[in-house]
Amino acid sequence: MKIEKIETLVCNARMRNWIFVKITTDQPGLVGWGEATLEWHTRGVVGSIEDLSQLLIGEDPSRIEHLWQMMYRQHFWHGNGIVRATAIAGIDLALWDIKGKVAGMPCHKLWGGPVRDHVRTYAHLGGGKLEDFYETGRDDSKRFGELAQAAVENGYTAFKSMAVPETMPIEGNRPVQWAVNNVAAMRDAVGDDIDIMVDCHARPSPAMGLKFGQALEQFNLYFFEEPCWPESLEGLAHINASLTTPVATGERMTHLAQFKALFDVRGCEICQLDITHCGGLTEARRIAALAEAHRIALAPHNPQGPVSTAASLEFGFSQPSYIICETVTEDVPWRQDVVQEGYTVQKEGRIVLPNEKPGLGIEINEDEVRKHPFQQELLQRSFYSDGSVGDW
Repeated sequence: MKIEKIETLVCNARMRNWIFVKITTDQPGLVGWGEATLEWHTRGVVGSIEDLSQLLIGEDPSRIEHLWQMMYRQHFWHGNGIVRATAIAGIDLALWDIKGKVAGMPCHKLWGGPVRDHVRTYAHLGGGKLEDFYETGRDDSKRFGELAQAAVENGYTAFKSMAVPETMPIEGNRPVQWAVNNVAAMRDAVGDDIDIMVDCHARPSPAMGLKFGQALEQFNLYFFEEPCWPESLEGLAHINASLTTPVATGERMTHLAQFKALFDVRGCEICQLDITHCGGLTEARRIAALAEAHRIALAPHNPQGPVSTAASLEFGFSQPSYIICETVTEDVPWRQDVVQEGYTVQKEGRIVLPNEKPGLGIEINEDEVRKHPFQQELLQRSFYSDGSVGDW
């Protein structure tokens, strides 16, 4: 069995261009699907996949670790930059999809079989719709409450919000009070039995991240996400040690050594590795083993397209430390038109039952994808009140 072709299909989904990776083999009808979506870097990732494909054409797709090592280590530059790590991930996912199809079983059964009966999922407020999740006014606590209630009415027992406003490295009480008001409105709307996550989007400095975290302790958050830049390992460790609320981070890290450094300083309690950015399922399994050794939970970052979700769920059924899967459902109204999925979602509780189809269990409708060709992603710019550049 040989790899004959590696190609990309780009599907514009407003804020993101989903980058689907299709690997065709010399076996009739045997193809694998991956995803390498990276916001605002679509052209770079597509070009990187084309570069990497030159290493793999004619190779045996079943030698996944060998091919991963080739992609990561050859041509001098290691594959730990965000663009190349994402390109490697998309190819790696497609290789595992092929492996499962050849074996006639879902990927999670290739990795030792299911360790749980279902995977719990959580929503973005507004289902991930750009205007609701990212653009609700930072001082509009009423709207946060309405969106929280809608998530629960849609069956979710957990949801994530961006209830913390952008701040300069040091600010006074007003943004902290806005965050408190927003989370209070959500808690009042859904009660104490629903899990609420707050995502800071790595906007605050370590000092401001700690201020926000301490102010929100009263609401018993499920986790407090990216309270400062991921490069600030000491800051993350200080915040994590200072709060009872578990800190979650890791979505912007791209390789095992970065996660080792994060875990060594105990910078989080929840690891949010992104399977489409950290080198794929091959590297994700190594990161998961390291997290297990530190007793750190797994809750992968997953706001991308449907292949990313399928891979994250297959991963979840195989990993003991996995606790919950991030999902986006309302980013575009035609999301389900481009994919057939092997897993089943129960609306009550929004839990997922295992995929029984081989590989990742998904098939991409290429005709539907072509209805949504590449467009420049919606540009996001962020500035503080004095005109200086902030973090989006």
